[in-house]
Amino acid sequence: MKDFRWSFIVTFICLAIAGWWGTRTGMGIGNALWLALVLGVLEVSLSFDNAVVNAGVLRDMDAFWRRMFLTVGILVAVFGMRLVFPIVIVAVAAHVPLVSVIDMALSRPAEYSQHLHEAYPSIAAFGSMFLLLVFLNFLFDTARERHWLGGFERKMSQLGKLDSIATMVALCVLFATRWFVPETLQHSVLVAGMAGIILYVGVDLIASLFGESEHVDDNGVVTVVKRTGVAAFIYLEVLDASFSFDGVIGAFAITRDVVIIMLGLAIGAMFVRSMTIHLVKRGTLNQYVYLEHGAHYAIGVLAVIMLAGIVHHVPEWITGLLGVVFIAASLMSSVRFNRAQRGAPQADA
Repeated sequence: MKDFRWSFIVTFICLAIAGWWGTRTGMGIGNALWLALVLGVLEVSLSFDNAVVNAGVLRDMDAFWRRMFLTVGILVAVFGMRLVFPIVIVAVAAHVPLVSVIDMALSRPAEYSQHLHEAYPSIAAFGSMFLLLVFLNFLFDTARERHWLGGFERKMSQLGKLDSIATMVALCVLFATRWFVPETLQHSVLVAGMAGIILYVGVDLIASLFGESEHVDDNGVVTVVKRTGVAAFIYLEVLDASFSFDGVIGAFAITRDVVIIMLGLAIGAMFVRSMTIHLVKRGTLNQYVYLEHGAHYAIGVLAVIMLAGIVHHVPEWITGLLGVVFIAASLMSSVRFNRAQRGAPQADA
């Protein structure tokens, strides 16, 4: 429970603010508290696979960057991606000053929600391309020794020997959207999708820049210097942003009060981060060897759902359910694998 201590503290603070906001707006304390809790559960259900992938990145980071992820990172996630960023999107899409958008969000939430939904095609194109590349680079990883889906994954990893194949596939998928996206949206979807691809490639370049380097001292001793913290931190924040889009949009189906939405999603975001740290500390990814596989397949499905959502709304419960199915399936496969390993005869020492 120690790993979740701050999550419970943040939850208490957010619920207290939600109760105060409920009395101030006439929503009622009970209603405000209920909505905030429901939104928190929604965020966790949509982002559990995000926590698993985050843990895979975070386990290779040092203690300083882990602290940054839980402090500065959570501020960016809660206030940046779940409050400020949607307001900026509406301001840019509707050509309205930021101050006017803030006033609109607080006093005319229905109008704000409408503008945000109108901007969804661009949001979905951007987020889906970034998430698709996360999935494809995992699928085409030639260094991965263990394969969950056997022959299929082994063949995909062999394709990874081709340079930039993940980017090529993502570009093909993006250009294929012209066959089902309305003509009026094709330009904005293409530009936003390209931005998502460019951002992923840019983060990858930063990872290369701040990657491991070898230093040879005067005695000829080689020291490996790790400098992956900055790149990994940026990657995790962008990944969290891509996951948060669906949660922010879907939250308006539950309530149009942006303050309650921010508080509810903040609760969920904090628990997702605590789950990430818990998975790292407990070595869960090492214990359940296929868990990361299931999370990446869930991310791939989410990317497809976000693209499909441009022309047809997919209920959030479907997205959450599919994520749970992949995670559960990978957990069961991991348990069976561990049992088989324990039952295998030990080699002579």
